[in-house]
Amino acid sequence: MAATVLDTTIRIIAEKTEIDPDKIKPDTELESLEIESLDLADIIFELEDEFDIDIDLNAASAWDKLKTVSDIADSVSALIDKGN
Repeated sequence: MAATVLDTTIRIIAEKTEIDPDKIKPDTELESLEIESLDLADIIFELEDEFDIDIDLNAASAWDKLKTVSDIADSVSALIDKGN
């Protein structure tokens, strides 16, 4: 995973949750950050805009697949690699 994708993911999560980015690590669980489905949707939209990708996740599947900060960054990196 490119460091810039992880760094950007952490920055966006920090902005949306108003949590110090230094307290957000790759293995930080989204639940521990009290990220709710609307927050996750906002984060996903922001990442789509930032990296010009389309993340095809509905709210239910997002919670099943995205448990940690690195899960989000890995998903974004995979889409970037595919050229999506």
